[in-house]
Amino acid sequence: MKRAKSARRQKFERLPPGVANPVDIHVGARVRLRRTLLGMSQEKLGDSVGLTFQQIQKYERGANRIGASRIYEFSRILDVPVSYFFEDMPDVLKSREGRMRVGLQDQEQKDLEPDPMAKRETLELVRAYYKITSSRVRKRLFELTKSLAGMAGSD
Repeated sequence: MKRAKSARRQKFERLPPGVANPVDIHVGARVRLRRTLLGMSQEKLGDSVGLTFQQIQKYERGANRIGASRIYEFSRILDVPVSYFFEDMPDVLKSREGRMRVGLQDQEQKDLEPDPMAKRETLELVRAYYKITSSRVRKRLFELTKSLAGMAGSD
């Protein structure tokens, strides 16, 4: 009977200590994205849930896993559905094997290019863009930006 029981229970591989789970990194990046788009500091978000800004930093980097109750709190404070934190997750992260592969690759490749959508510059640019009240001016700025990006690509 012991043998049948142990055959049913599989041993799951874990990422090595100190290697963040790619799903935790994704969820943390989504917290950071939304917080920054709202113009909220890490300190203000931390105060809202009774944490220090250092703890918020750890969540946003994926160094610490965010529990379900905390995700629920963040969803209320950041005014998004809980599902927001899992949106746009790469398909590779939807399987255990994919998470292991990505986690180990990230460990090996410390110098990965950060996601441009998570950069402060990008988020500040988006916030400034939407502060432009005239939709006509916004559209012209958008077209100008696309045009400049096209010119830079041909160099």
